[in-house]
Amino acid sequence: MAGRNGKTQTTRNMLLSMAVVVPVAGFSYLFIPHDENKDPVRTVDYRVELVTARRDAPYAVAAPEGLGAGWRATSVSYKAGDKDGSAWHLGFLDPRKQYVAVEQSDAPAGPFIDNVSQRAEKTHATEKIGDSVWQRYEGPKYDALVRRESGVTTVVTGTAGAAGLKEMAAALKAPAKG
Repeated sequence: MAGRNGKTQTTRNMLLSMAVVVPVAGFSYLFIPHDENKDPVRTVDYRVELVTARRDAPYAVAAPEGLGAGWRATSVSYKAGDKDGSAWHLGFLDPRKQYVAVEQSDAPAGPFIDNVSQRAEKTHATEKIGDSVWQRYEGPKYDALVRRESGVTTVVTGTAGAAGLKEMAAALKAPAKG
């Protein structure tokens, strides 16, 4: 071992390792397909969850019908009743890639609205959409339209602005519980 410097040996080993790793990494980057332009948001089919929620929920579950081209469902969930109530969630990206969600629950309205609207504040403005009057909420992250009915609160919330929220609210259909 006389004549060998430990630091020189370590540096030499590191350089030999790099000589092997860098070409393999470069080859992988160049020849393994990747698409930086691909949209990372996955579209979901919410029909099965909608049927289940409409069958199980104690209220008429709302979902959009007839939205224009470019709307994509991105998330869906239904949580059956517990101490916090039954909750329906359906999230979308609108044609401008802004988020819009339909949220419904039979839980106490105040905490539910606060939670799903990301703490948006109630304004004095209302919107007449179809046969319903919706209360406007505005917040630093999400705006919302809120409709309170007997036994259920429906919130249309997100980053899409007033026009996107109105478009979603106008498209909502909730067949009566039978």
